[in-house]
Amino acid sequence: MLHLRLIVPADRTQAVLHLVENTVGTTHLAVLNGAARDPQGDVILCDVAREAADGLLHELRALGIDRDGAIAVENIDLSLSDRADRAEKDAPGEGVDAVLWESLTDATHEESTLSVTYLAFLTLATMLAACGVVLDNAILIVGAMAVGPEFGPLAGVCTALVRRAPRLAWRSLLALVVGFAVAMAVTVGFSLLMDAAGLFKESQVEGARPNTSFIWQPDPMSFVVALLAGAAGTLSLTSAKSGALVGVAISVTTVPAAANAAVAFGYSSYKQAWGSTEQLLLNLLGIVVAGALTLLAQKLFWASRKRAYAARD
Repeated sequence: MLHLRLIVPADRTQAVLHLVENTVGTTHLAVLNGAARDPQGDVILCDVAREAADGLLHELRALGIDRDGAIAVENIDLSLSDRADRAEKDAPGEGVDAVLWESLTDATHEESTLSVTYLAFLTLATMLAACGVVLDNAILIVGAMAVGPEFGPLAGVCTALVRRAPRLAWRSLLALVVGFAVAMAVTVGFSLLMDAAGLFKESQVEGARPNTSFIWQPDPMSFVVALLAGAAGTLSLTSAKSGALVGVAISVTTVPAAANAAVAFGYSSYKQAWGSTEQLLLNLLGIVVAGALTLLAQKLFWASRKRAYAARD
């Protein structure tokens, strides 16, 4: 269940109440007349089944509540109520399968912002991966994969493609391109500094690396893994199963590929650098393709469920 807290202009209170009362899957409706001060208006509280929330949010925005008032949505971890149980039962579908498009768009918008924190995490992850590829240490590679924040912008691109949101697409692409460019440039300098200190050696990069050589040798399996990870990551976002993102993060060779390309470029090993770049681009493409297709499939699935529910009534 989700909890909605609405600040509604007084002239639209009755319209909102009518909407909430006629939306299947809502319960625990409460009205606080004149309680809001900034902006001024009435406060309406209600709970709604997750699978019914997206349609309700869409209608509330159509009434301009987001523009002239406010819409706040919170997850309810525990609700001991027979009415809540009936509301979830009456709503079409299963809550875990529902996609809250407004929430997804807002989350990906935040995660795809080119911020100092985003650049710091991506750069640190790339430098950590550089240590991993030079030392041929798989544990460091896994750690770098988990630290990397690049799935946020990738999810933003997927969401933008399905929702036809060009501003989100450009924001996400900017975060990806600038983020990896900065991270790789800093890692080149980091690898040269480590070489000057005697901690990195060109022989380590050019020598046999059985644990990490796959990073600069892309093959069809690289794309297959990226497709699977993209689908899993998108499902974890839409179903609020955020824990699955950790598994996704350590499944794709994005940050390690960027790191290996940077280190190899620093040593003028252009063949390795190009192979790593191919691996990076292949993984990014696979995640975007799978993520967009997953969101499109979910969108079509819910549209068919709503039509079937409407026909039943």
